[in-house]
Parts: sequence; C-alpha cells; structure tokens
Amino acid sequence: GINNAEKRGKRQVLIRPCSKVIIKFLTVMMKKGYIGEFEIVDDHRSGKIVVNLNGRLNKCGVISPRFDVPITQIEKWTNNLLPSRQFGYVVLTTSGGIMDHEEARRKHLGGKILGFFF
Repeated sequence: GINNAEKRGKRQVLIRPCSKVIIKFLTVMMKKGYIGEFEIVDDHRSGKIVVNLNGRLNKCGVISPRFDVPITQIEKWTNNLLPSRQFGYVVLTTSGGIMDHEEARRKHLGGKILGFFF
C-alpha cells in the first residue's frame, strides 16, 4: 500500500491492521524523515493508521520470517536490502527495543530483522 501511494504522489495512505510493531516501524521512519506524521484511528476492529507521506520514501518492506541477525551480520543484511550505503535503514527488533541498524550497531545489539525502508 505505502509504496504504491508514494509512487502515485498520494499524500496519505491507510495501513491496517494496526500493531505495536507497525507503529514502532513507522516511528523509526518518521524519525528518519522518510514519512510525515501518522495517526492511529480506532475503528473498533483491528484499528488502522493514517500515514502522511512526504515524497521521500522509495520503498519499504517487511521481512518475513523474522531472521535472527547477530551484530556481525547486520552489515550483510543492509548490503542485501538497501540500494546503497548512503541511504536507507534496516529495522530490527532487539532486546533494547525496535530500532534501525545504525542504532543497533552503536548499542552492540543483534536481533530479529523486521524490515527496511529507503
């Protein structure tokens, strides 16, 4: 959903269902400036999220299953998933929470890979 909306120049996209992991993932994207604000809408079902796009996102994806990535392999994964070293982030869930690969490296944390965006 989010990739197509961004390509077509839409300013908003709807994501459902809403989950803690998705919210954390979007928070990382927002902190890095790849998306604008997002709003969680309680629709009395599984909930949904309205994301404001800012034109910076090329692609985002979720990796399933969530592979275990020791810190020594973070580099390999970023090389495989991202188009270049200069931009984009791999998102990991670690013992210290959900964070991008640079933060995980700084904190010396491996974890499970959730997805990526660039």
